[in-house]
Amino acid sequence: MEKTKTAMCLNLCTILGMAGMIWFIWYGIDNRLFVSSESLQAFLDRFGLFAPALFILIQMVQVVIPILPGAIGCLGGVLIFGPVWGFVYNYVGIAMGSVLAFLLSKHYGRPFVHHIIGEKNYNKYIGWLDKGKAFDKAFAVAIFLPVAPDDLLCYIAGLTKMSLKKFTCIILLGKPGSIFLYSLGLTGIMELIKYVF
Repeated sequence: MEKTKTAMCLNLCTILGMAGMIWFIWYGIDNRLFVSSESLQAFLDRFGLFAPALFILIQMVQVVIPILPGAIGCLGGVLIFGPVWGFVYNYVGIAMGSVLAFLLSKHYGRPFVHHIIGEKNYNKYIGWLDKGKAFDKAFAVAIFLPVAPDDLLCYIAGLTKMSLKKFTCIILLGKPGSIFLYSLGLTGIMELIKYVF
């Protein structure tokens, strides 16, 4: 009986969370929040002290529902909050979103993953499951690389026998380097563009 209540509560939280994310994405697209770091900063400035929490939520959303450009989020974090806190907020949001994507994949299985990442991406990356035990190593290497489609791979990882503990360790240890390189590279490109123009 207790397990049934817990499962119902988790399912309800998942549904409410997904509904909230869908609403926020619709709101963000409708109000053009994700087209530039300036529009995202203007939106976050309205929330004062709660801006970091909201930014972390945005980063979670862009991992769980991979239709938002992650590059804007990473660059926005560094430009809005500075290199140190921008990195921290990017890391926390992306790590939490990655774990949530993994858990959703574990819970809802292949049909859910197929729907979320789309048929083209599903067919492209589902072959990773054929790697068997080698998948864990390949996944860990991909998470370390800043150009890997790690949001999609988090969903694929949820379809394997990988434990939550192992997945979380890979994310927590692998993500800092890739987020740092990604943020540094994007910031460098933006500075170069400003300098040239």
